[in-house]
Amino acid sequence: MIAAVARRLTGLFATLLAASFVIFAAVYAAPGDPAVFLAGGRDKLTPERLAAVREQYHLDEPLVVQYGRWLWDCLHLDLGRSFQYGDQVADLLAARFPTTLALVAYATVLFVVLGVGAGILAAVRRGGWVDSAVVGGTTLAASVPSFVGGIALVALFGVQLGWFPVTGSGEGFAGMVHHLTLPAVAMALGALAVISRVTRQAMLDAGSADHVAVARASGIPEREIVRRHVLRNALGPIITMCGLVTAGMLAGTVAVETVFGLSGIGSLLVGAINSHDFPVAQAVLLLMVTGYVVVTTVVDLVHPLLDPRLKAVRSSA
Repeated sequence: MIAAVARRLTGLFATLLAASFVIFAAVYAAPGDPAVFLAGGRDKLTPERLAAVREQYHLDEPLVVQYGRWLWDCLHLDLGRSFQYGDQVADLLAARFPTTLALVAYATVLFVVLGVGAGILAAVRRGGWVDSAVVGGTTLAASVPSFVGGIALVALFGVQLGWFPVTGSGEGFAGMVHHLTLPAVAMALGALAVISRVTRQAMLDAGSADHVAVARASGIPEREIVRRHVLRNALGPIITMCGLVTAGMLAGTVAVETVFGLSGIGSLLVGAINSHDFPVAQAVLLLMVTGYVVVTTVVDLVHPLLDPRLKAVRSSA
């Protein structure tokens, strides 16, 4: 177990190192010259002034040297200073990240509860009208992009009915839940479709096992069979997919935050790209990649603890 954890952590750090270089190189190669932006625009910009700005911010150094300097600062929690706002990038992320985290957590609760519940119901009622309704509804939900669903939710529940606010993140827990309901639903729709289908298929695969047939022949109640023998063996792929979807949501908040006017890291990334604020763009992208890699690694480590079949295989090995 210790060796497995060590291998996973080594792979995590290697992935983050490679991802950080790709992010830095991509932003480095993006159109636009940050020196021009830092110098205050092209109006009355002299070559001497441009050269001085490049030297001041080390923009005249090779790519590898700039990357090494940036990575060293990141390891010391120094993400630089925003070109646009003039504030520390870490302070901007600290101010915006709670909104994004609350949105992702809210959407995760929605798609886990509703998606897993719908998948279990469809598997138990396989071949009936409930199964058909779940499959048809999830197919429709999966075909609607999150920003399209967000616009529809704003038009119906925000503008016409007036049940929910359409901008801002609210104050206090109750206000936050009220303001984030529509964006969380918009984010959870596609994920709900994926999780319900994975849950249904995992339940059907686990239900076709020989020990389940033996349990039914022994007269064990169906509810007990579903809970103890079917759902327990289906938890592995379900939890794995829930973790992957949640990790992907960290990078999928850009469209939803833009539609609903939320001040999260997604909208911060859009503003940084539009204004050529390279330190902010690099930091946000690195944060998104780090969140995804960490969550997927944790899911990979927890998976064997939840699936008794994998534990048995590792024990015999």
